[in-house]
Amino acid sequence: MTTKIGVRELVEFVLRSGDLNQRQGSQNTALKGAQIHRRLQKQRGENYEKEVYLKQSVTMSDQEYIIDGRADGISHTDDSHYTIEEIKTSDLEFSEVSENMLRLYWGQAQVYGYILAQQQDLATVDLQLTYFQTTNEKVTTNKKEMSRAELTEFFQQLIAEYEEWLVLRAQWRAQRNTTVKQIDFPFPAYRAGQRELAVAVYKTILLQKRLFVEAPTGTGKTISTLFPAVKALGEDKIQRVFYLTAKQSTRQVAEEAVALLSQQGMQLKSITLTAKDKIIFAEEVDLAPEKNPYMLGYYDRIKPALRDLLTNENQLMRPVIERYARKHTVDPFEFSLDASLFADVIICDYNYLFDPIVYLQRFFSAPDKDNFFLVDEVHNLVSRSRDMYSASVSSQTFQTVLQQAKESTSAGSSALEKTIRKVKRALTKISKPLRDAGVVEMTGQAPLGSVDEALADWVAKVHDWLGEYPDSPLVDTLLDAYFASLTYLKIADLYNETYQSLVTYDSKSRQTTVKQLCLDPSAFLDRALNLGAGAILFSATLSPLNYYQKVLGNNADSLTFRLASPFPPQHQALLVTPYIQTTYRQREQNLERIIASLGALVNAKTGNYLIFLPSYSYLETVHTAFQAAYPQVATTTQAPQMNELKRAEFLERFVAQAPQTLVGFCVLGGIFSEGIDLKGERLIGVAIVGVGLPGLSTERDLVRDYFDAQQGTGFQYAYQLPGMNHVLQAAGRLIRGSHDVGVILLLDQRFASSRYTQLFPAHWQHFQRCYSVAQLTTQIDHFWQMVAAKNKALD
Repeated sequence: MTTKIGVRELVEFVLRSGDLNQRQGSQNTALKGAQIHRRLQKQRGENYEKEVYLKQSVTMSDQEYIIDGRADGISHTDDSHYTIEEIKTSDLEFSEVSENMLRLYWGQAQVYGYILAQQQDLATVDLQLTYFQTTNEKVTTNKKEMSRAELTEFFQQLIAEYEEWLVLRAQWRAQRNTTVKQIDFPFPAYRAGQRELAVAVYKTILLQKRLFVEAPTGTGKTISTLFPAVKALGEDKIQRVFYLTAKQSTRQVAEEAVALLSQQGMQLKSITLTAKDKIIFAEEVDLAPEKNPYMLGYYDRIKPALRDLLTNENQLMRPVIERYARKHTVDPFEFSLDASLFADVIICDYNYLFDPIVYLQRFFSAPDKDNFFLVDEVHNLVSRSRDMYSASVSSQTFQTVLQQAKESTSAGSSALEKTIRKVKRALTKISKPLRDAGVVEMTGQAPLGSVDEALADWVAKVHDWLGEYPDSPLVDTLLDAYFASLTYLKIADLYNETYQSLVTYDSKSRQTTVKQLCLDPSAFLDRALNLGAGAILFSATLSPLNYYQKVLGNNADSLTFRLASPFPPQHQALLVTPYIQTTYRQREQNLERIIASLGALVNAKTGNYLIFLPSYSYLETVHTAFQAAYPQVATTTQAPQMNELKRAEFLERFVAQAPQTLVGFCVLGGIFSEGIDLKGERLIGVAIVGVGLPGLSTERDLVRDYFDAQQGTGFQYAYQLPGMNHVLQAAGRLIRGSHDVGVILLLDQRFASSRYTQLFPAHWQHFQRCYSVAQLTTQIDHFWQMVAAKNKALD
């Protein structure tokens, strides 16, 4: 398989030098840049061809490589006179663009010029750099003519410097392929369904498709998806696997799977990308880039740092990245991104692919069939993606900046006031209809043009102000409003028929908030997933599958795969209580029955239990009533905003072979309802109070109305299915291993209706309805008697 190297990747890696100054980068989205490109391209003449794909074969160390990319435009007046145009967009004035950056811009044009001269047998090629300043739409054009000999010399020097990296990568990949072919599945035997899942994943990679997988807890999803993907890497079917997750815990599981495969001698380079605010060194936090020793001269040190790291390490996790970053005095976050270019497996958060603000441009500026995506716990992506493609601004943010500017005596503070007031006036004008009508919110399917214009003007002026007053004490306060505005404007570029604008006004604080709310991000997710050859999107709870196919890409060509639970259904008693109602109006009069039912659960056998409730306020009500009824039973409760230490302390109380019963009260959909692993006797019972419906809100009602208009599924998509997913996730905390047993109690009459039972997974079809506390007590006692009898027989 011929390895491809993008023109941009080649030029940037070889030619970058000097400091890492993140303030100099453009704040444009890829979408906005593409729109500007198209606008400029339409202005060209009839002999102009846009987005021209060019490639050049290069052989080094007996290995063939393809250097390829798309030139923004090529025009020609006759067979021998060609001009290559390179279009760049930024919010900087052209005079502010650094020499290092210009060197990269011209470098790309020169590579395209070389390839074109070779293909067309040209003596000379004209290169044109077209620079579009987004803040004022000023276009700057520079041209230069280069001979074929000059272009050839430049290209050969570029390749010569990159050759050692190409050879190193070829050697690493050859070693990877050889060792990957020798590894086996890292366990003595496959669990039930595990082999079928691995085969389905491998075939999906070969077919370059998307596969939605529901595989219940205990299936071993991580190794069952990663193992066949690694095998495909070893056969050069793909060159890079992205393992995308929502939580730190699932990233650790992926790291452990790679380590497990490596124990067989596999030589594969994996990297875990850690969020910038977590991996940044403490001494960097308050330093400006021009004073930060880890950024000054970064590009002059990065290649020796990379060579050292990649020669000596295979699993590039956070401690490894930090150790080498300190050794070579390079910023750890940027170092990890540069190292990722040489990784076979990249473990990272969803936002590195899907988020339009922070996605990895070095990988995802254009489709690349060498990439393949494994998306873990993908049920989380539904709400995460709506947040990624939504944005809001509040007058409170600008009021804070204005107040500090008025009180400040520092230079430039008065210049800020006028700009801030313009934004505040735009927000005040938008909320005037609310104040006149005495209402708190309004919605509409249209972008708020006056707010967009005011924010665009504010961003342009602040950008200039920051350059003039970089050391002002107002900078920290200003940046919050600045970046919020940038995000809002970037989302404004995406605004289409899947959006609604929401304006709210708080009469007490006299503050206006405007939000661009993305109701259906499926098209954006589809576009992101198309940046690779295919994807496996998997979770323990992905029912109904057609719902997730719709909201996570809406690709008619996607495939589905569902595995049965690997554990015997008799290990779990699933009990539904039609005699309990937990709707808001019925909670108080049902409280006594709820407490009695919980008593029946926890008094049947000494051990650890989790009770999940729909809100903190209801949790407090039920917990207080439970303590009053059963004062002898030890309890613990989830609190809002628990840090990692508090979370660990909460879970540490759930010990195996507990001498006395412990009952934990948690919030459904919260930090303890998924992603925790209390195996064996650390947890023997789970109760879920209510069907998990999200709280009523204008935003969810807008989602409901949107899908009602689309296909009549508004309530299900906005409320029922997200709630049911929380229920399934919480219930999944119970049976984590082949020897685990326990009771799941569903306390709500709605669980007994066909509207919900049809959503029960296959391994829940043995559920039983209990019509009274007495019947529930009998069923629970009977279950534990059966477990005891079975254990006695085994002894």
